Amino acid sequence: MKCNKCQSDDIKVIESRDVADNQAIRRRRMCNTCGHRFTTYERIERPQLIVIKNDGTRQLFTREKLLSGLYKACEKTPITGLQLEQMVTDIEDSLYACGDQEVSSAAIGDLVMQRLSLLNEVAYVRFASVYRRFKDIASFERELERIRQQNELLKSDLVKE
Repeated sequence: MKCNKCQSDDIKVIESRDVADNQAIRRRRMCNTCGHRFTTYERIERPQLIVIKNDGTRQLFTREKLLSGLYKACEKTPITGLQLEQMVTDIEDSLYACGDQEVSSAAIGDLVMQRLSLLNEVAYVRFASVYRRFKDIASFERELERIRQQNELLKSDLVKE
């Protein structure tokens, strides 16, 4: 490990803690040469997932790409970075649990949509507008109507309980 400021390898760990349901370790580090502090994360290395895109091309699954898309969809909403990290961890766990090394981008998108619809409607619609590639107002309105119907079902189920 080298300091990202002065490139010294004289680094010490100040603090360690488990994050993401013990799926990663967060370490605060400090450079003994320049005093710069930074954070690193250690995760269990899993076999690489291959994402099959809509056009048939394949690429490696990257957690960061998924997180980036979620951050864009959740801009100016009350959703925290920790909630997004947890969501991506849950999605990754679901993908690895299925046992396949190849997964379609549509399957990943559906997992994201399910979780976003429960978390924040605005973020859900933003993500849906990119994911579903709305071509016109009518397709956008159909998606909003679908959200309304889902919410009514959830509310009626809660009232029954």
